[in-house]
Amino acid sequence: MAFKLSFSKVRKSVLGVLLLLVVFVGGYQLGVQGFRAEVTKSFQVKINRQLPPDKNVDFSLFWQVWDTLSAKYYDKSKLVPSEMVNGAIAGMVAAVGDPYTMFLPPKENKVVNEDLSGSFEGVGIEIGYKENKLAVISPLPDSPAERAGVKAGDFIVRITDTTKKIDVATNAITLPEAVQNIRGPAGTKVSLTLIREGNQNPIVIELTRAKLDVPSVTLNLVGQNKDIAHVKLSKFDSRTTSEWDKVVGQILQNSKIKGIIVDLRNDPGGYLQSAVDIAGEFVPTGTTIVIEERGEGTKIEYKSDKLGRLQNYKVVVLINGGSASASEIFSGALRDIRHFKLVGEKSFGKGTVQEPIDTANGSGLHVTTAKWLTPNGTWVHGVGLTPDVVITPKDSDKEDVILQGAIKLFN
Repeated sequence: MAFKLSFSKVRKSVLGVLLLLVVFVGGYQLGVQGFRAEVTKSFQVKINRQLPPDKNVDFSLFWQVWDTLSAKYYDKSKLVPSEMVNGAIAGMVAAVGDPYTMFLPPKENKVVNEDLSGSFEGVGIEIGYKENKLAVISPLPDSPAERAGVKAGDFIVRITDTTKKIDVATNAITLPEAVQNIRGPAGTKVSLTLIREGNQNPIVIELTRAKLDVPSVTLNLVGQNKDIAHVKLSKFDSRTTSEWDKVVGQILQNSKIKGIIVDLRNDPGGYLQSAVDIAGEFVPTGTTIVIEERGEGTKIEYKSDKLGRLQNYKVVVLINGGSASASEIFSGALRDIRHFKLVGEKSFGKGTVQEPIDTANGSGLHVTTAKWLTPNGTWVHGVGLTPDVVITPKDSDKEDVILQGAIKLFN
């Protein structure tokens, strides 16, 4: 009886949470707009919103199932109200059918926040969906995954971790679940079963997790006379803008530099505003970098407000199958606006916009709010950007053939 009473006490709060999520949507931008809506303890959202036209939602079936579980399930210790609420919300959000629109309970939300901070423990891969299958968007530079030979475009079909007692196929797994299963403390191991294009047999790779703190921007001088700046962007995260400013300062102070190679290979994206800001260094102030297209024909243009400090340099952009989202925003914009050549392999093809919203108790809601278009109106989703100069590396290559191909364009 005491258990039934505890369930009835939470009914009002559960209904409040569910109604809250029926009432509003926000969005996660892997290419994020750089802000988070926040839900207060009184469940009031600090963003402008309109109530949906149909507010008469019938929750009778929900409560019938809730009460039946309360009365009949044999192991009452497994019926944890907070977890059941999170599960109900996650199921509601998943019913939308968009893998990038998701509800994240507190643990999963913490993992995603760590991702965008640039420091975490794991194997160093960004994952997403390709052809409706879980896939590697990109391995991070000098990560356990990259050193073990994990490649952008590999499909992850199974995740195995004997310590966590995990051995799951990924055909019915959500993105947060996959991240949670692959992540873990430094020094622990996880095995990924991969399917790679051109290989009929699955590949099993055991990875030892490590603490990762990857800089998002690095600079090297390349070319015969070391007069070309090779700028590698590994992610558009919370540190990218400050790291980028330092690199721009180094380029401007070096009078020998005649051109810039912006390397976005295996860059899975990040904050949309960061991509807009960095692209703005190469174009006049006020230039449209990306267009968001929302429902009912609403369009929002993101324009550069930067000084365009790098407008006078010749620029080449490197991409491959691990270049996604914000990387594609940057690449597509600079090809449309400045006709910069893209060199390498076709990009990943993620053309939707998500926004992260912090909800109660450390949880989060990520919602697809728009699709984004290049300045010329191109939508890359599921298609990707085809390079102007296609170069396909081989495992037997002894040098970086894409980088070398780009250097030749400066001669």
